[in-house]
Amino acid sequence: MRRFAAALAAAALLAGPGAADEIAVAQARLVANDEGIALEADFQFDLTTRLEDALGKGVPLYFIVEFECLRPRWYWFDERVGAAARASRLSFHALTRTYRVTTGALHQSFATLDEALRAIGLVRAWQVLPKGALRPDASYIAYVRMRLDTSQLPKPFQVSALANREWNLASPWKRWEVDGGFVQAEARQ
Repeated sequence: MRRFAAALAAAALLAGPGAADEIAVAQARLVANDEGIALEADFQFDLTTRLEDALGKGVPLYFIVEFECLRPRWYWFDERVGAAARASRLSFHALTRTYRVTTGALHQSFATLDEALRAIGLVRAWQVLPKGALRPDASYIAYVRMRLDTSQLPKPFQVSALANREWNLASPWKRWEVDGGFVQAEARQ
């Protein structure tokens, strides 16, 4: 029995921290601006060793930030006010030894992996809802999450991702309540 407990403890130490394959949502909030409503969020995460190895060998990684806003209704299903998704591509260039992050038409290069991951996890001024989408007299529920898009991986890696937890990197849905009146108050400032 003692040998089993020692073996179990050793396996836990070798496995490392359990949350290494999860993305943490540090903060998320909606901000009103001239075009409508923008999302500001901070995600914190590290890559697993398997993902770092694949990235170092030239496999690009795609991260998806997903947003959804619902208006709760007691008499029927919740009304979907809006939803948006945005992809970021992380790649490593062996010749220059730099990491490149691409989000839409924006390309940035970073000297270290930590800097590149911080840039991916920092979401600022992302327009998620048009002007007038939220009524001032209603309350809403907003959700946001980030995940590694395994469907963008090369096919052999997709098969590995089905059976191996090291390839699945995602945050849980972060949920918060939004008062529709905040839009009017923040727009006046």
